[in-house]
Amino acid sequence: MRTLLTDFKNFAFSGSLVDLAVGLAIGAAFATVVESLVGDVILPLVAAVFGQPDFTALSLTVNGAEIRYGSFLTALVSFLLLALTIMFLVQAIRRATGRETAGAQGNRECDHCKSFIPVDASVCMFCTRDVEPVVP
Repeated sequence: MRTLLTDFKNFAFSGSLVDLAVGLAIGAAFATVVESLVGDVILPLVAAVFGQPDFTALSLTVNGAEIRYGSFLTALVSFLLLALTIMFLVQAIRRATGRETAGAQGNRECDHCKSFIPVDASVCMFCTRDVEPVVP
């Protein structure tokens, strides 16, 4: 029983799991802020330009079946505005932090010490020997 508790404690408080939990919490908070920005600021501006905040009233009747394409258009416009807003926010954050481009993602094995290093590394962080970067 004691080893089970120890194993669980090691798993629950390992660095990667805690990092994942923090990332999810920050991601959820960021999503709420972006949704509010789109819903409370940008969509009303669209409504001021086009005269309607949403298109849910638009529908079409075919053989007695109502096709509410307005709801789809509203969801589509909302999604596109949300994606565009996230893109602009991420670009602004990258410029503000000085991280214009992200490096290659993933790991590979060092030829010398067999430790895992980033694919775009030119020096192994463990054995400090030069390695050829793998450019995807």
